[in-house]
Amino acid sequence: MARFLVTGGAGYVGSHTVLALLDRGDEVVVLDDLSKGHRAAVPAAAKLVIGRCDDAAALERAFALGPFEAVFHFAALSLVGDSMRQPLRYMAENLANMSAVAGAAVQAGVRKFVLSSTAALFGFPERIPIDEEQRLGPVSPYGESKLMCERALDWAEKIHGLRFASLRYFNAAGADPAGRAGEDHDPETHLVPLAIGAAMGLRPPLTVFGTDYETPDGTGVRDYVHVSDLADAHLRVLPLLDHRSVRYNLGNGLGYSVRQVIDTVTRIGGRAVPHALGPRREGDPAVLVASSARLRADTGWSPRFPALEDIVRTAWAWHQAHPHGYKDEKAAA
Repeated sequence: MARFLVTGGAGYVGSHTVLALLDRGDEVVVLDDLSKGHRAAVPAAAKLVIGRCDDAAALERAFALGPFEAVFHFAALSLVGDSMRQPLRYMAENLANMSAVAGAAVQAGVRKFVLSSTAALFGFPERIPIDEEQRLGPVSPYGESKLMCERALDWAEKIHGLRFASLRYFNAAGADPAGRAGEDHDPETHLVPLAIGAAMGLRPPLTVFGTDYETPDGTGVRDYVHVSDLADAHLRVLPLLDHRSVRYNLGNGLGYSVRQVIDTVTRIGGRAVPHALGPRREGDPAVLVASSARLRADTGWSPRFPALEDIVRTAWAWHQAHPHGYKDEKAAA
């Protein structure tokens, strides 16, 4: 049994990683200011410290609950579109928060750090599927901020010996198969919950941005990876950090179109997804699909829920049980 600190552990991917750690018998401390995350998403078995990552007092309270085997850093501003409106905020806050947490880890003698990074580092990819050898070229301040975080960690390793794993996600989707956690963002920008919400009559009709791409059905294709599979990958990279730092692209390796997502939600939920067809959004590539071959070879990771049907089924079940997200649990309490 080991003990871990998870920043942003009340958020979507963070809360599922907390569950994965607890499920294998580890102890978990969560640091989250609850500005985007949800208290109800933190299991009772985890200790919650409420505070910002750049707050020295909050970091001191969190690290006092150690010692920690490793730190998982999920806390960040993460909306690409929003970053185009607030570029300086995204670059300043994401780098400052990560640096503060990594610095506190170094001071506490922690030598393993796992960064929640992003496929936005690649911008417009040169080839599909996207592997780790492709040129990095963020086209948003959000992607740039994560690249800055990776570069800062390079220096933390050189100077302080802090080994790190940078996991570059594609599209996280789905919910805990046991129904213990799900996806609840405000605002929501992800396709699967938006489609489910539209089908349930809780959200406006979808707009499909672009129907003339060079894809089988004309709509954009993306790599959707189940959030529990993402959590599993975070745990699997930890042993590698005994020897070296690593960077991995983390996706399903399968591409699904917007039309396929709409059709799958309709089939699983038994309700049509109201939607309208619209023009392409500027800057949207036709296809974004990851190669996770390096991660698979190095760790034995393989998604347990690769099928879109399985991803949507778990998401639908959670949203059916929580039509208003974690607000339902507050009401029940």
